[in-house]
Amino acid sequence: MSTVSTHVPEGRYGRSSDQRSDRTLKVVGAVLGAALLGLVGWFGWHYVAGSEISAQVISFQVSEKAVQVHLEVHKDAGASGYCTVRSQSGDGAEVGRADFRFSGPETRIDQVVTLRTTAKGSTAELLGCHGD
Repeated sequence: MSTVSTHVPEGRYGRSSDQRSDRTLKVVGAVLGAALLGLVGWFGWHYVAGSEISAQVISFQVSEKAVQVHLEVHKDAGASGYCTVRSQSGDGAEVGRADFRFSGPETRIDQVVTLRTTAKGSTAELLGCHGD
């Protein structure tokens, strides 16, 4: 009796279907990976470069019906917009919130603003800044 081989000789009939599908999957994975990397880069650039106004709270002083907030605002020359500030009481309840507008040719504004409160606040928090 002779034994019959069920597999073909290596390299005689070209690539197998498994090798072709592996190569296709590698190409598709590379294209999708490059697209994802480009999308993440675009969102990152848009977030950083698209911010016309940024600010930070330098200090604050609390009184019974108001909070004096010292803000340092950085913006593009000629850009206008507003920053939202809030204050909370000791138990965490919000006692004041206000928007403060900034405009003009300056790129750095150092200003003390007054946030009126409904009760004595214990904090001053910058919620964010937005351009017009």
